[in-house]
Amino acid sequence: MKRFGSLRGNKKHKDPNRSTERRQSEPHGLFASGLSSSPSTPTPVVKQHTFPLESYKQEPERLENRIYASSSPPDTGQRYCPSSFQGTARPPAASPTHHASPRTAALAAAPGPAEAGMLEKFELEEEAEDSESGVYTRFMRSHKCYDIVPTSSKLVVFDTTLQVKKAFFALVANGVRAAPLWESKKQSFVGMLTITDFINILHRYYKSPMVQIYELEEHKIETWRELYLQETFKPLVNISPDASLFDAVYSLIKNKIHRLPVIDPVSGNALYILTHKRILKFLQLFMSDMPKPAFMKQNLDALGIGTYHNIAFIHPDTPIIKALNVFVERRVSALPVVDESGKVVDIYSKFDVINLAAEKTYNNLDITVTQALQHRSQYFEGVVKCSKLEILETIVDRIVRAEVHRLVVVNEADSIVGIISLSDILQALILTPAGAKQKEAEAE
Repeated sequence: MKRFGSLRGNKKHKDPNRSTERRQSEPHGLFASGLSSSPSTPTPVVKQHTFPLESYKQEPERLENRIYASSSPPDTGQRYCPSSFQGTARPPAASPTHHASPRTAALAAAPGPAEAGMLEKFELEEEAEDSESGVYTRFMRSHKCYDIVPTSSKLVVFDTTLQVKKAFFALVANGVRAAPLWESKKQSFVGMLTITDFINILHRYYKSPMVQIYELEEHKIETWRELYLQETFKPLVNISPDASLFDAVYSLIKNKIHRLPVIDPVSGNALYILTHKRILKFLQLFMSDMPKPAFMKQNLDALGIGTYHNIAFIHPDTPIIKALNVFVERRVSALPVVDESGKVVDIYSKFDVINLAAEKTYNNLDITVTQALQHRSQYFEGVVKCSKLEILETIVDRIVRAEVHRLVVVNEADSIVGIISLSDILQALILTPAGAKQKEAEAE
């Protein structure tokens, strides 16, 4: 591993017709070892239609001009709710009022490795999207992934020959939660290294405090991928900077992922990692400029948003290894901590697990959750909660302002009732009005 630092992109302009070619000369990212640039295939760019709102005469101001120009840490991912909205996914059909996105046209014209793992398209339910309920869907279709990429951000890239242990230490040192993986032999990005990989390694190989985890200490990333994926390698799901934000949301939820790399199809450079949190924050900035759909004034109970059955939780004295087992077996991203009376007193998320690497205490996973949470690297303001009787508008505002990935739904006694995640909210705001069917479960 040679160096880590900040990736500084060129100053962005507001030209909505800009091409991805402007990104060709930008740095390739922070590499764990010296690498050459990846080959790529040019992708045609199609002009995007503007957002059809009277209050939107011009392209909206860049996100960085509305908030501090820095990227939020990559999302840890959320528990996904069971299907409660009805919609039918259908193959695309020609329509005089709806147009294919630039990315769709590009893929049809020049299919290749860049679109590997991209989303399947479906026909919109035209009445729903053309109505007031589809206002956020239209907004997301009219904006590109490029619009959400910060002017300056940090991107860490790992070569697959790097040791797993060093890679996780590098995530901690650089304050990021995930990194794209570069394979020199293929001269391309092949996957992502996330906190979930760290959890899976500990879950699989931890025996006791007396036995060193050899696999974590000695394995290279490529070795871990071969053992974990067992020949079931899938192309890296990524997206072009000229694809719409609607496509990004659909890809995140359809593929059950929480980080979507933005990769320039011309240069092959990784530019940014999109997350649910970044997208919802961008949308919420402009909500006041748009008509408010009726469903925003409905409460969670009426809308049926969230997970309310078979909620996974732990207790303050639960050993960390058991909590990790629940993460893996239940495929959830956070566990509410409930005391003896049933009251929610804390929450243990996947991101908290990285503190084991930061403190180098991963060799003793028999300690309790309470002991582990004493080493939180940032100030913890408490569990952010909500009620099923609160309206969706309030929920969106609270989760964005708190900068959390989920809200714990509680009753009057402060006992856990359910979980509502960022992906639940994006599904309700953007995909459901467009007729996209909700998935039964989501995992990182």
